[in-house]
Amino acid sequence: MPLQLRRCASFVRGNLLTMLTVLGVASGTLLGWSLRATGAQWSRREVMYFQYPGELFLRMLKCLIVPLLVSSIVSAIGSLDLSLSGRVGLRAIVYYMTTTVCAVMLGIALVTTIKPGNDPGAFSAPNATRKLVTKETLTSDTLLDLIRNVFPENIAQATIATYRTRLVYDPNDPRQVQGHIETYEIKGDYQSGTNVLGLVCFSILLGITLGKMGERSRPLQAFFHTLSEAMMIITGWVIWLSPLGVFFLVTAKIMEIESFGELVGRLGMYFMTVLLGLFLHGFGTLSILFVLATKKLPCRYIAKMGQVMATAFGTASSSATMPITIGCCDEMGLDPRITRFVIPIGATINMDGTALYEAVAAIFIAQLRKVDMSFGKIVAVSVTATAASIGAAGIPQAGLVTMVMVLDTVNLPAEDVSIILAVDWLLDRFRTTINVVCDALGAIIVTSLSQGDIDKSRAAPTAADRDAAPATELAELEKGDR
Repeated sequence: MPLQLRRCASFVRGNLLTMLTVLGVASGTLLGWSLRATGAQWSRREVMYFQYPGELFLRMLKCLIVPLLVSSIVSAIGSLDLSLSGRVGLRAIVYYMTTTVCAVMLGIALVTTIKPGNDPGAFSAPNATRKLVTKETLTSDTLLDLIRNVFPENIAQATIATYRTRLVYDPNDPRQVQGHIETYEIKGDYQSGTNVLGLVCFSILLGITLGKMGERSRPLQAFFHTLSEAMMIITGWVIWLSPLGVFFLVTAKIMEIESFGELVGRLGMYFMTVLLGLFLHGFGTLSILFVLATKKLPCRYIAKMGQVMATAFGTASSSATMPITIGCCDEMGLDPRITRFVIPIGATINMDGTALYEAVAAIFIAQLRKVDMSFGKIVAVSVTATAASIGAAGIPQAGLVTMVMVLDTVNLPAEDVSIILAVDWLLDRFRTTINVVCDALGAIIVTSLSQGDIDKSRAAPTAADRDAAPATELAELEKGDR
């Protein structure tokens, strides 16, 4: 076989899954638009039938999240030197916070320059007369819930539910008719959904504890390490279903679009502003940070993330894509102790695309309503969008939930979220793709910055080795006495 043919065959074998997944996205898009072009009215049940195989694939991926997240973080921190774990964690958090702030600033710069809400072709803003709205939560409640979820009161419950504050209004209270909205009770309950932030914090604490226990923690460390490896093997089986899964997910999503005119017409400038911001951040800001940190170009690394990006676009979920992101980093030859520590943290707190989108959307809605955005309000939007993106769960369209918090910061009604619903489903996929690329690049950057520490930790005895040393010496002495 000629050399070039062998290289071509080797390339196809090595990238077959990526090519099939990209083909699945493209085929799903083509089939979705073809079915819409027939002019037939597809019922919700018919769309559900198309989506069903993709839903099964998504459920398989989400099933792996909790065991993989907990086992990966615990085994990674437990096997690293404690001082190295602290430095790795600090570098990861600094990187993620830097990229999030840069994303917000870029989004604000674009929306205030392009002014998509001032487009004369855009639809007229909703009635500016603000009616009395009984909100479910306030901004302060959302921020307090974010901190509450860091400290779950029941770790088993944290795998299936998150805490949410709820404001309960009495519709028969005469004071509400008079406009006094303070007449509510503050109640808290649990809503369905994994408390990823709480699980990450608990896993970090458990990993640190096992690292300090030394030799006594070896059996438990071996359990978590084995569980992590088993989850990655299962992930390897599941991801071969990704071409089929994303094909049906994308097809069904396009079939249920109510109006294509909303996408390219009335919200066109807003859509293009967000898309431009995501593109500039993903291939501009992140690339600059990557070059500054590693002294390398990110092109060849991004080229290896095709599978990750296609899956993120198809599922619109950072958490569901996390197992595939970890597998991609392993294939790049990164230290698994670093990737299994950094990637789950990134999938939890790093939502650059969400932060950029929320900043753009809030100012876009303010422009539609002719609300003047002072410098102070823009700063408030920046801070709130950053905090909201950290609290956003890595699930489809979680940004819409935290969007209410950002709108409240600048005194815009929560129902204005409905203005951008027509294009959110598609923007959600693009911003999720940027989120997971940022996570993967973060793992590469942290590994590069920590390489010297990793080499030193391999040369030096670990805490477990030091704890085991006296016992070994005692055994040798006893052997000599005999």
